[in-house]
Amino acid sequence: MGCLSSKPKNSRRASLNDIDPEKADLENGRRAEPESVPDFKEYPLETLKVATRGFNADLIVSESGEKAPNLVYKGKLEQNRLVAVKRFPKSAWPDAKGFSDEAWKVGQVRHERLVNLIGYCVEGDERLLVAEFMPHDTLAKHLFHWEKQPMKWGMRLRAALYVAQALDHCSNNNLRLYHDLNAYRVMFDQDGSPRLSCFGLMKNSRDGKSYSTNLAYTPPEYLRTGRVTPESVIYSYGTVLLDLLSGKHIPPSHALDIIRGKNMLMLMDSYLEGEYSNDDGLEVVRLASRCLQFEPRERPNAKMLVTALTPLQRRTEAAGRSVSLNQ
Repeated sequence: MGCLSSKPKNSRRASLNDIDPEKADLENGRRAEPESVPDFKEYPLETLKVATRGFNADLIVSESGEKAPNLVYKGKLEQNRLVAVKRFPKSAWPDAKGFSDEAWKVGQVRHERLVNLIGYCVEGDERLLVAEFMPHDTLAKHLFHWEKQPMKWGMRLRAALYVAQALDHCSNNNLRLYHDLNAYRVMFDQDGSPRLSCFGLMKNSRDGKSYSTNLAYTPPEYLRTGRVTPESVIYSYGTVLLDLLSGKHIPPSHALDIIRGKNMLMLMDSYLEGEYSNDDGLEVVRLASRCLQFEPRERPNAKMLVTALTPLQRRTEAAGRSVSLNQ
């Protein structure tokens, strides 16, 4: 799934309660600049072997562990910089130039809402990507498998807005396609802020499928044509909105039946009771419904999503509602 989150074995998961929840500039919706990102470059295979202790199984941080088709390792480069190293199967990218070209294109895009790609490796049959390391797990973990308490409404809104901002930025930089967008593609950085994985900006293979999730969550036009389009990305974003609203992975067809029945409470996570106004909740439900329209041309684009979500996020934060992960 392209997960970059930390999942150390036999150790307590890092607590998020002490993370400073508020580094947002409410006037422009942007965080303070994150730690400087190194220039994109090609890494020697030996460097990445050393960084991952020979691709040690104990350093695998993919959500599915060793069962994942593309393994992601936690690594450490020079100056103790932590990175995530994604290793593709040997058969995934037989064309070395095609892989390099794709990686370079993605690696030139930088944004505080993205988990930025900082390098790649092509040696022999090896195809690897190197990205920033996100220490605080995935959105899926915090929504579906939380340990202490469920994610608050303020942080759910922030995740929705930040992902929309990341997609808008990518679209503005001619990267309009994102493959298999889902809650596992959203990760939390050292400040507890959500970011969108850069790995989804590349296919899992030159000719591979763009979606690995259950067909019930796949854009209807992709089932017909096998092609991902910018409108397909918005459909997938709508499924992430459903995850945020419900705290569960609900098939879009079932969610739309609930929305058409005008019974928002059946869709909303019961743990959120009292945390949001009905108007704000309805606005996000309507936005999800628009993203999940059967006809691609009827869906909003990323810029429209940012415009719709920004005032909701500002109201929530201005009201003093929590926007940290576990507070």
